[in-house]
Amino acid sequence: MIEGEVLRRDARDVGRYDLECDVLVVGFGCAGACAAIEAARAGAKVLVVERSGGAGGTSINSGGFLYLGGGTALQKALGYEDSAENMFRYMMAACGPAPDEALIAPYCEGSVEHFDWIVAQGVPYRASYFPGNHEPFTTDDGLTYSGSEHVHPFNQIATPAPRGHAPQSIRDKGALLMNKLIASALGAGVKTAYQSRCDALVLERDGRVVGAVLSTLEGERTVRAKKGVVLTAGGFIYNEAMLARYAPALARCGSKVGTETDDGLGIRLGLAAGGEAIRMDAGDISMAIFPPNRLRSGIFVNRSGQRFLNEDVYFGRAGELVLLHQDGQAYLVVDDACFERPSMFPIELAGVGETIAELEAEVGLPKGMLEATVAYYNEHAARGEDPLFHKLPTWLTPLAKPPFAAIDLRADQPFFTAFTLGGLRIDANGRVLGASGESIPGLYAAGRTTSGVAKQGYSSGMSLGDGSFFGRRAGRHAAAQAGREAQ
Repeated sequence: MIEGEVLRRDARDVGRYDLECDVLVVGFGCAGACAAIEAARAGAKVLVVERSGGAGGTSINSGGFLYLGGGTALQKALGYEDSAENMFRYMMAACGPAPDEALIAPYCEGSVEHFDWIVAQGVPYRASYFPGNHEPFTTDDGLTYSGSEHVHPFNQIATPAPRGHAPQSIRDKGALLMNKLIASALGAGVKTAYQSRCDALVLERDGRVVGAVLSTLEGERTVRAKKGVVLTAGGFIYNEAMLARYAPALARCGSKVGTETDDGLGIRLGLAAGGEAIRMDAGDISMAIFPPNRLRSGIFVNRSGQRFLNEDVYFGRAGELVLLHQDGQAYLVVDDACFERPSMFPIELAGVGETIAELEAEVGLPKGMLEATVAYYNEHAARGEDPLFHKLPTWLTPLAKPPFAAIDLRADQPFFTAFTLGGLRIDANGRVLGASGESIPGLYAAGRTTSGVAKQGYSSGMSLGDGSFFGRRAGRHAAAQAGREAQ
């Protein structure tokens, strides 16, 4: 909470309501659009309020990926076998520590139907597979590995299957997804109010959320929501005070993913109404030095000159381990055969040498450690083996062609990107829960305002995936409530 904020108002203090609806949705990104569509199609009168000048939120500028599986139509069309159980095994292994089974299980079970629903909104997907690890930035391919499903240790836990579903567009994939969802919402009769910030929730004496107080260009407006309020207002990556309090590690990253409205307001509103916020330290931490993928033939080493991870993992897993387990400092050691400058972000070289010993000295690593690490790696790579970290043979090549270089992987570099994953605790229907596990009557949430399916272990598409999935559930559940008439 921010000192001095008053984010709730007693219903007895609201003289009259300026607007009335059945379901009020706060935020018009991916989660909000899906909540609004389902609530409206269930017969509810829906109003979406958005503090910016138009719809889309952070989602409209995203990669547009949805992490879905279990045997979606696209997976089947491309010959990939998957099941809800197989997807569940991967997510329970990857999305930890302490993965949220109560959300992951229904997400996996409903994944196939959810993809069909997304397609029914008009979002196109090309039936083609992108083999390039991990996102098709320059193609319109529809399916790819957007996580670490196919690499160690996860390929030993669950059968690898690509689950990154990308809309058919070479650029602006997030805009394509969102424009289709926005059109569906408006076509379903959803009403909108832009440049309208939700400043407080209105609660009755029994704790039920029955409306909201808005700040608009015309002044304060009150809204009566007879069936429920759905908070879909994004995360808090742009709130420096909240980052310092809850997730200081994320503040070390060189770049932020989101918009300035990702300031945690939705989370704070939920807290003021009695909800609980969990996993507030969690975030997606991507170290986006790939592509080019030939860099994966190099080796990650820490400040002791030792390897700590297989280099073929999803760049989000690599970023997490560097920031959270190597104190935000590591190097990628390459030779002339595999060196290429990254496509997306600039890099700095921590050192260059004609021999590994020279490189070791220039970077300032303990004497002999990098030499020993590279010698051991090269010996086994020559045989197509990686006994320590089991990197795929595709990327196992001895580092033998000088000059050698160490790419600086400090967390403050621009290729380290982050957004928050912690937020309000919800159940599988999107109901906001209090500290003792009870639901807050009339209050729902979805998207990055909540703690969703990933704590750490994020794969591309899990944010839009769980936001859209639980947004739909929240909208349907809210619309089904009996509601209360204004008193």
